[in-house]
Amino acid sequence: MRDFIAALPKVELHVHLVGSASPATVLTLARRHPQHGVPTDEAELLRFYEFTDFGHFIDVYAAVNDLVTTGDDVAALVLGLAEEQARRNVRYAEVTVSATSHLRAGIAPEELGEALTTSRERARAEHGVELAWVFDIPGLWDRDFGLTSAKYAVTHRPPGTVGFGLGGFEADAPRRAFREAFTVARDAGLHCVPHAGETTGPDQVREALDELHAERIGHGVNAVADPELLRRLAAEGITLEICPTSNLRTGAVKDIKDHPLPRLLDAGVPVTLATDDPGMFHTDLDREYLLCHEVFGLGEAELAELARTGVRAGFAPDDLKRSLLAEIDALGH
Repeated sequence: MRDFIAALPKVELHVHLVGSASPATVLTLARRHPQHGVPTDEAELLRFYEFTDFGHFIDVYAAVNDLVTTGDDVAALVLGLAEEQARRNVRYAEVTVSATSHLRAGIAPEELGEALTTSRERARAEHGVELAWVFDIPGLWDRDFGLTSAKYAVTHRPPGTVGFGLGGFEADAPRRAFREAFTVARDAGLHCVPHAGETTGPDQVREALDELHAERIGHGVNAVADPELLRRLAAEGITLEICPTSNLRTGAVKDIKDHPLPRLLDAGVPVTLATDDPGMFHTDLDREYLLCHEVFGLGEAELAELARTGVRAGFAPDDLKRSLLAEIDALGH
């Protein structure tokens, strides 16, 4: 099974740039900027990544984000991610970038755009990985409910920009509060892919669909509590970006054996696998596929279908999609 998973061509549609940073990369940045309080010792950093709940995770993520203060730092993250994606046979990835967080840390808008553009080109040339950008609203860190994020995405729009998202702590940030920002992004032709139902109930998934016109949902695991919503997701073909290890590490689910993924599949909801913040959660995309085999009993055919779902749900060029689907089919499932 490990060999099959390694050979399986994959896409990843839910991975955050800062959260993808390997411990080695974070240590380099932390030693460069010790004033931010991120551990500079590897063992201490790994303990730093032991999250007590989702709120604690957000605090840690913010601290690591503050280490990224130059375009060169951004490029280092992108190339590190691309190298890891190539290692896992990921051919295409939509990478979530919280632009306003980087701007707040002192990176000029033009510098951020240039760093993303040049590193994307290098990722393709050096690692054979095609990257695309999803600019997201980092929850209530944007005090104008995401308008600054939307305006950056629309105005600067580096090559490869395909989508607009929404992350952060859900409990104090109902999805409907970000309606105006998503309207700006959608009117500019960006795809809408907010997080919803990760740490809140199915009502927030409904809001993401009705108020933000979501085309995919980040996480969405708590939709499982609403049979009518599950039928809607299946009927409308709304793909959920499922990140099992992330959900366990942040406390969104208490026991991996109780993860809703099998029930979502049984309900006919399209599901694709992702890592979310692999550097912080000590995972990679191959491990997520293997987990689905070992814990949920999915076989090669089911795993291949998860890979196909990711290809279909992504915003890659049609020729790349056709090529990837053909490669998956060639594995015999």
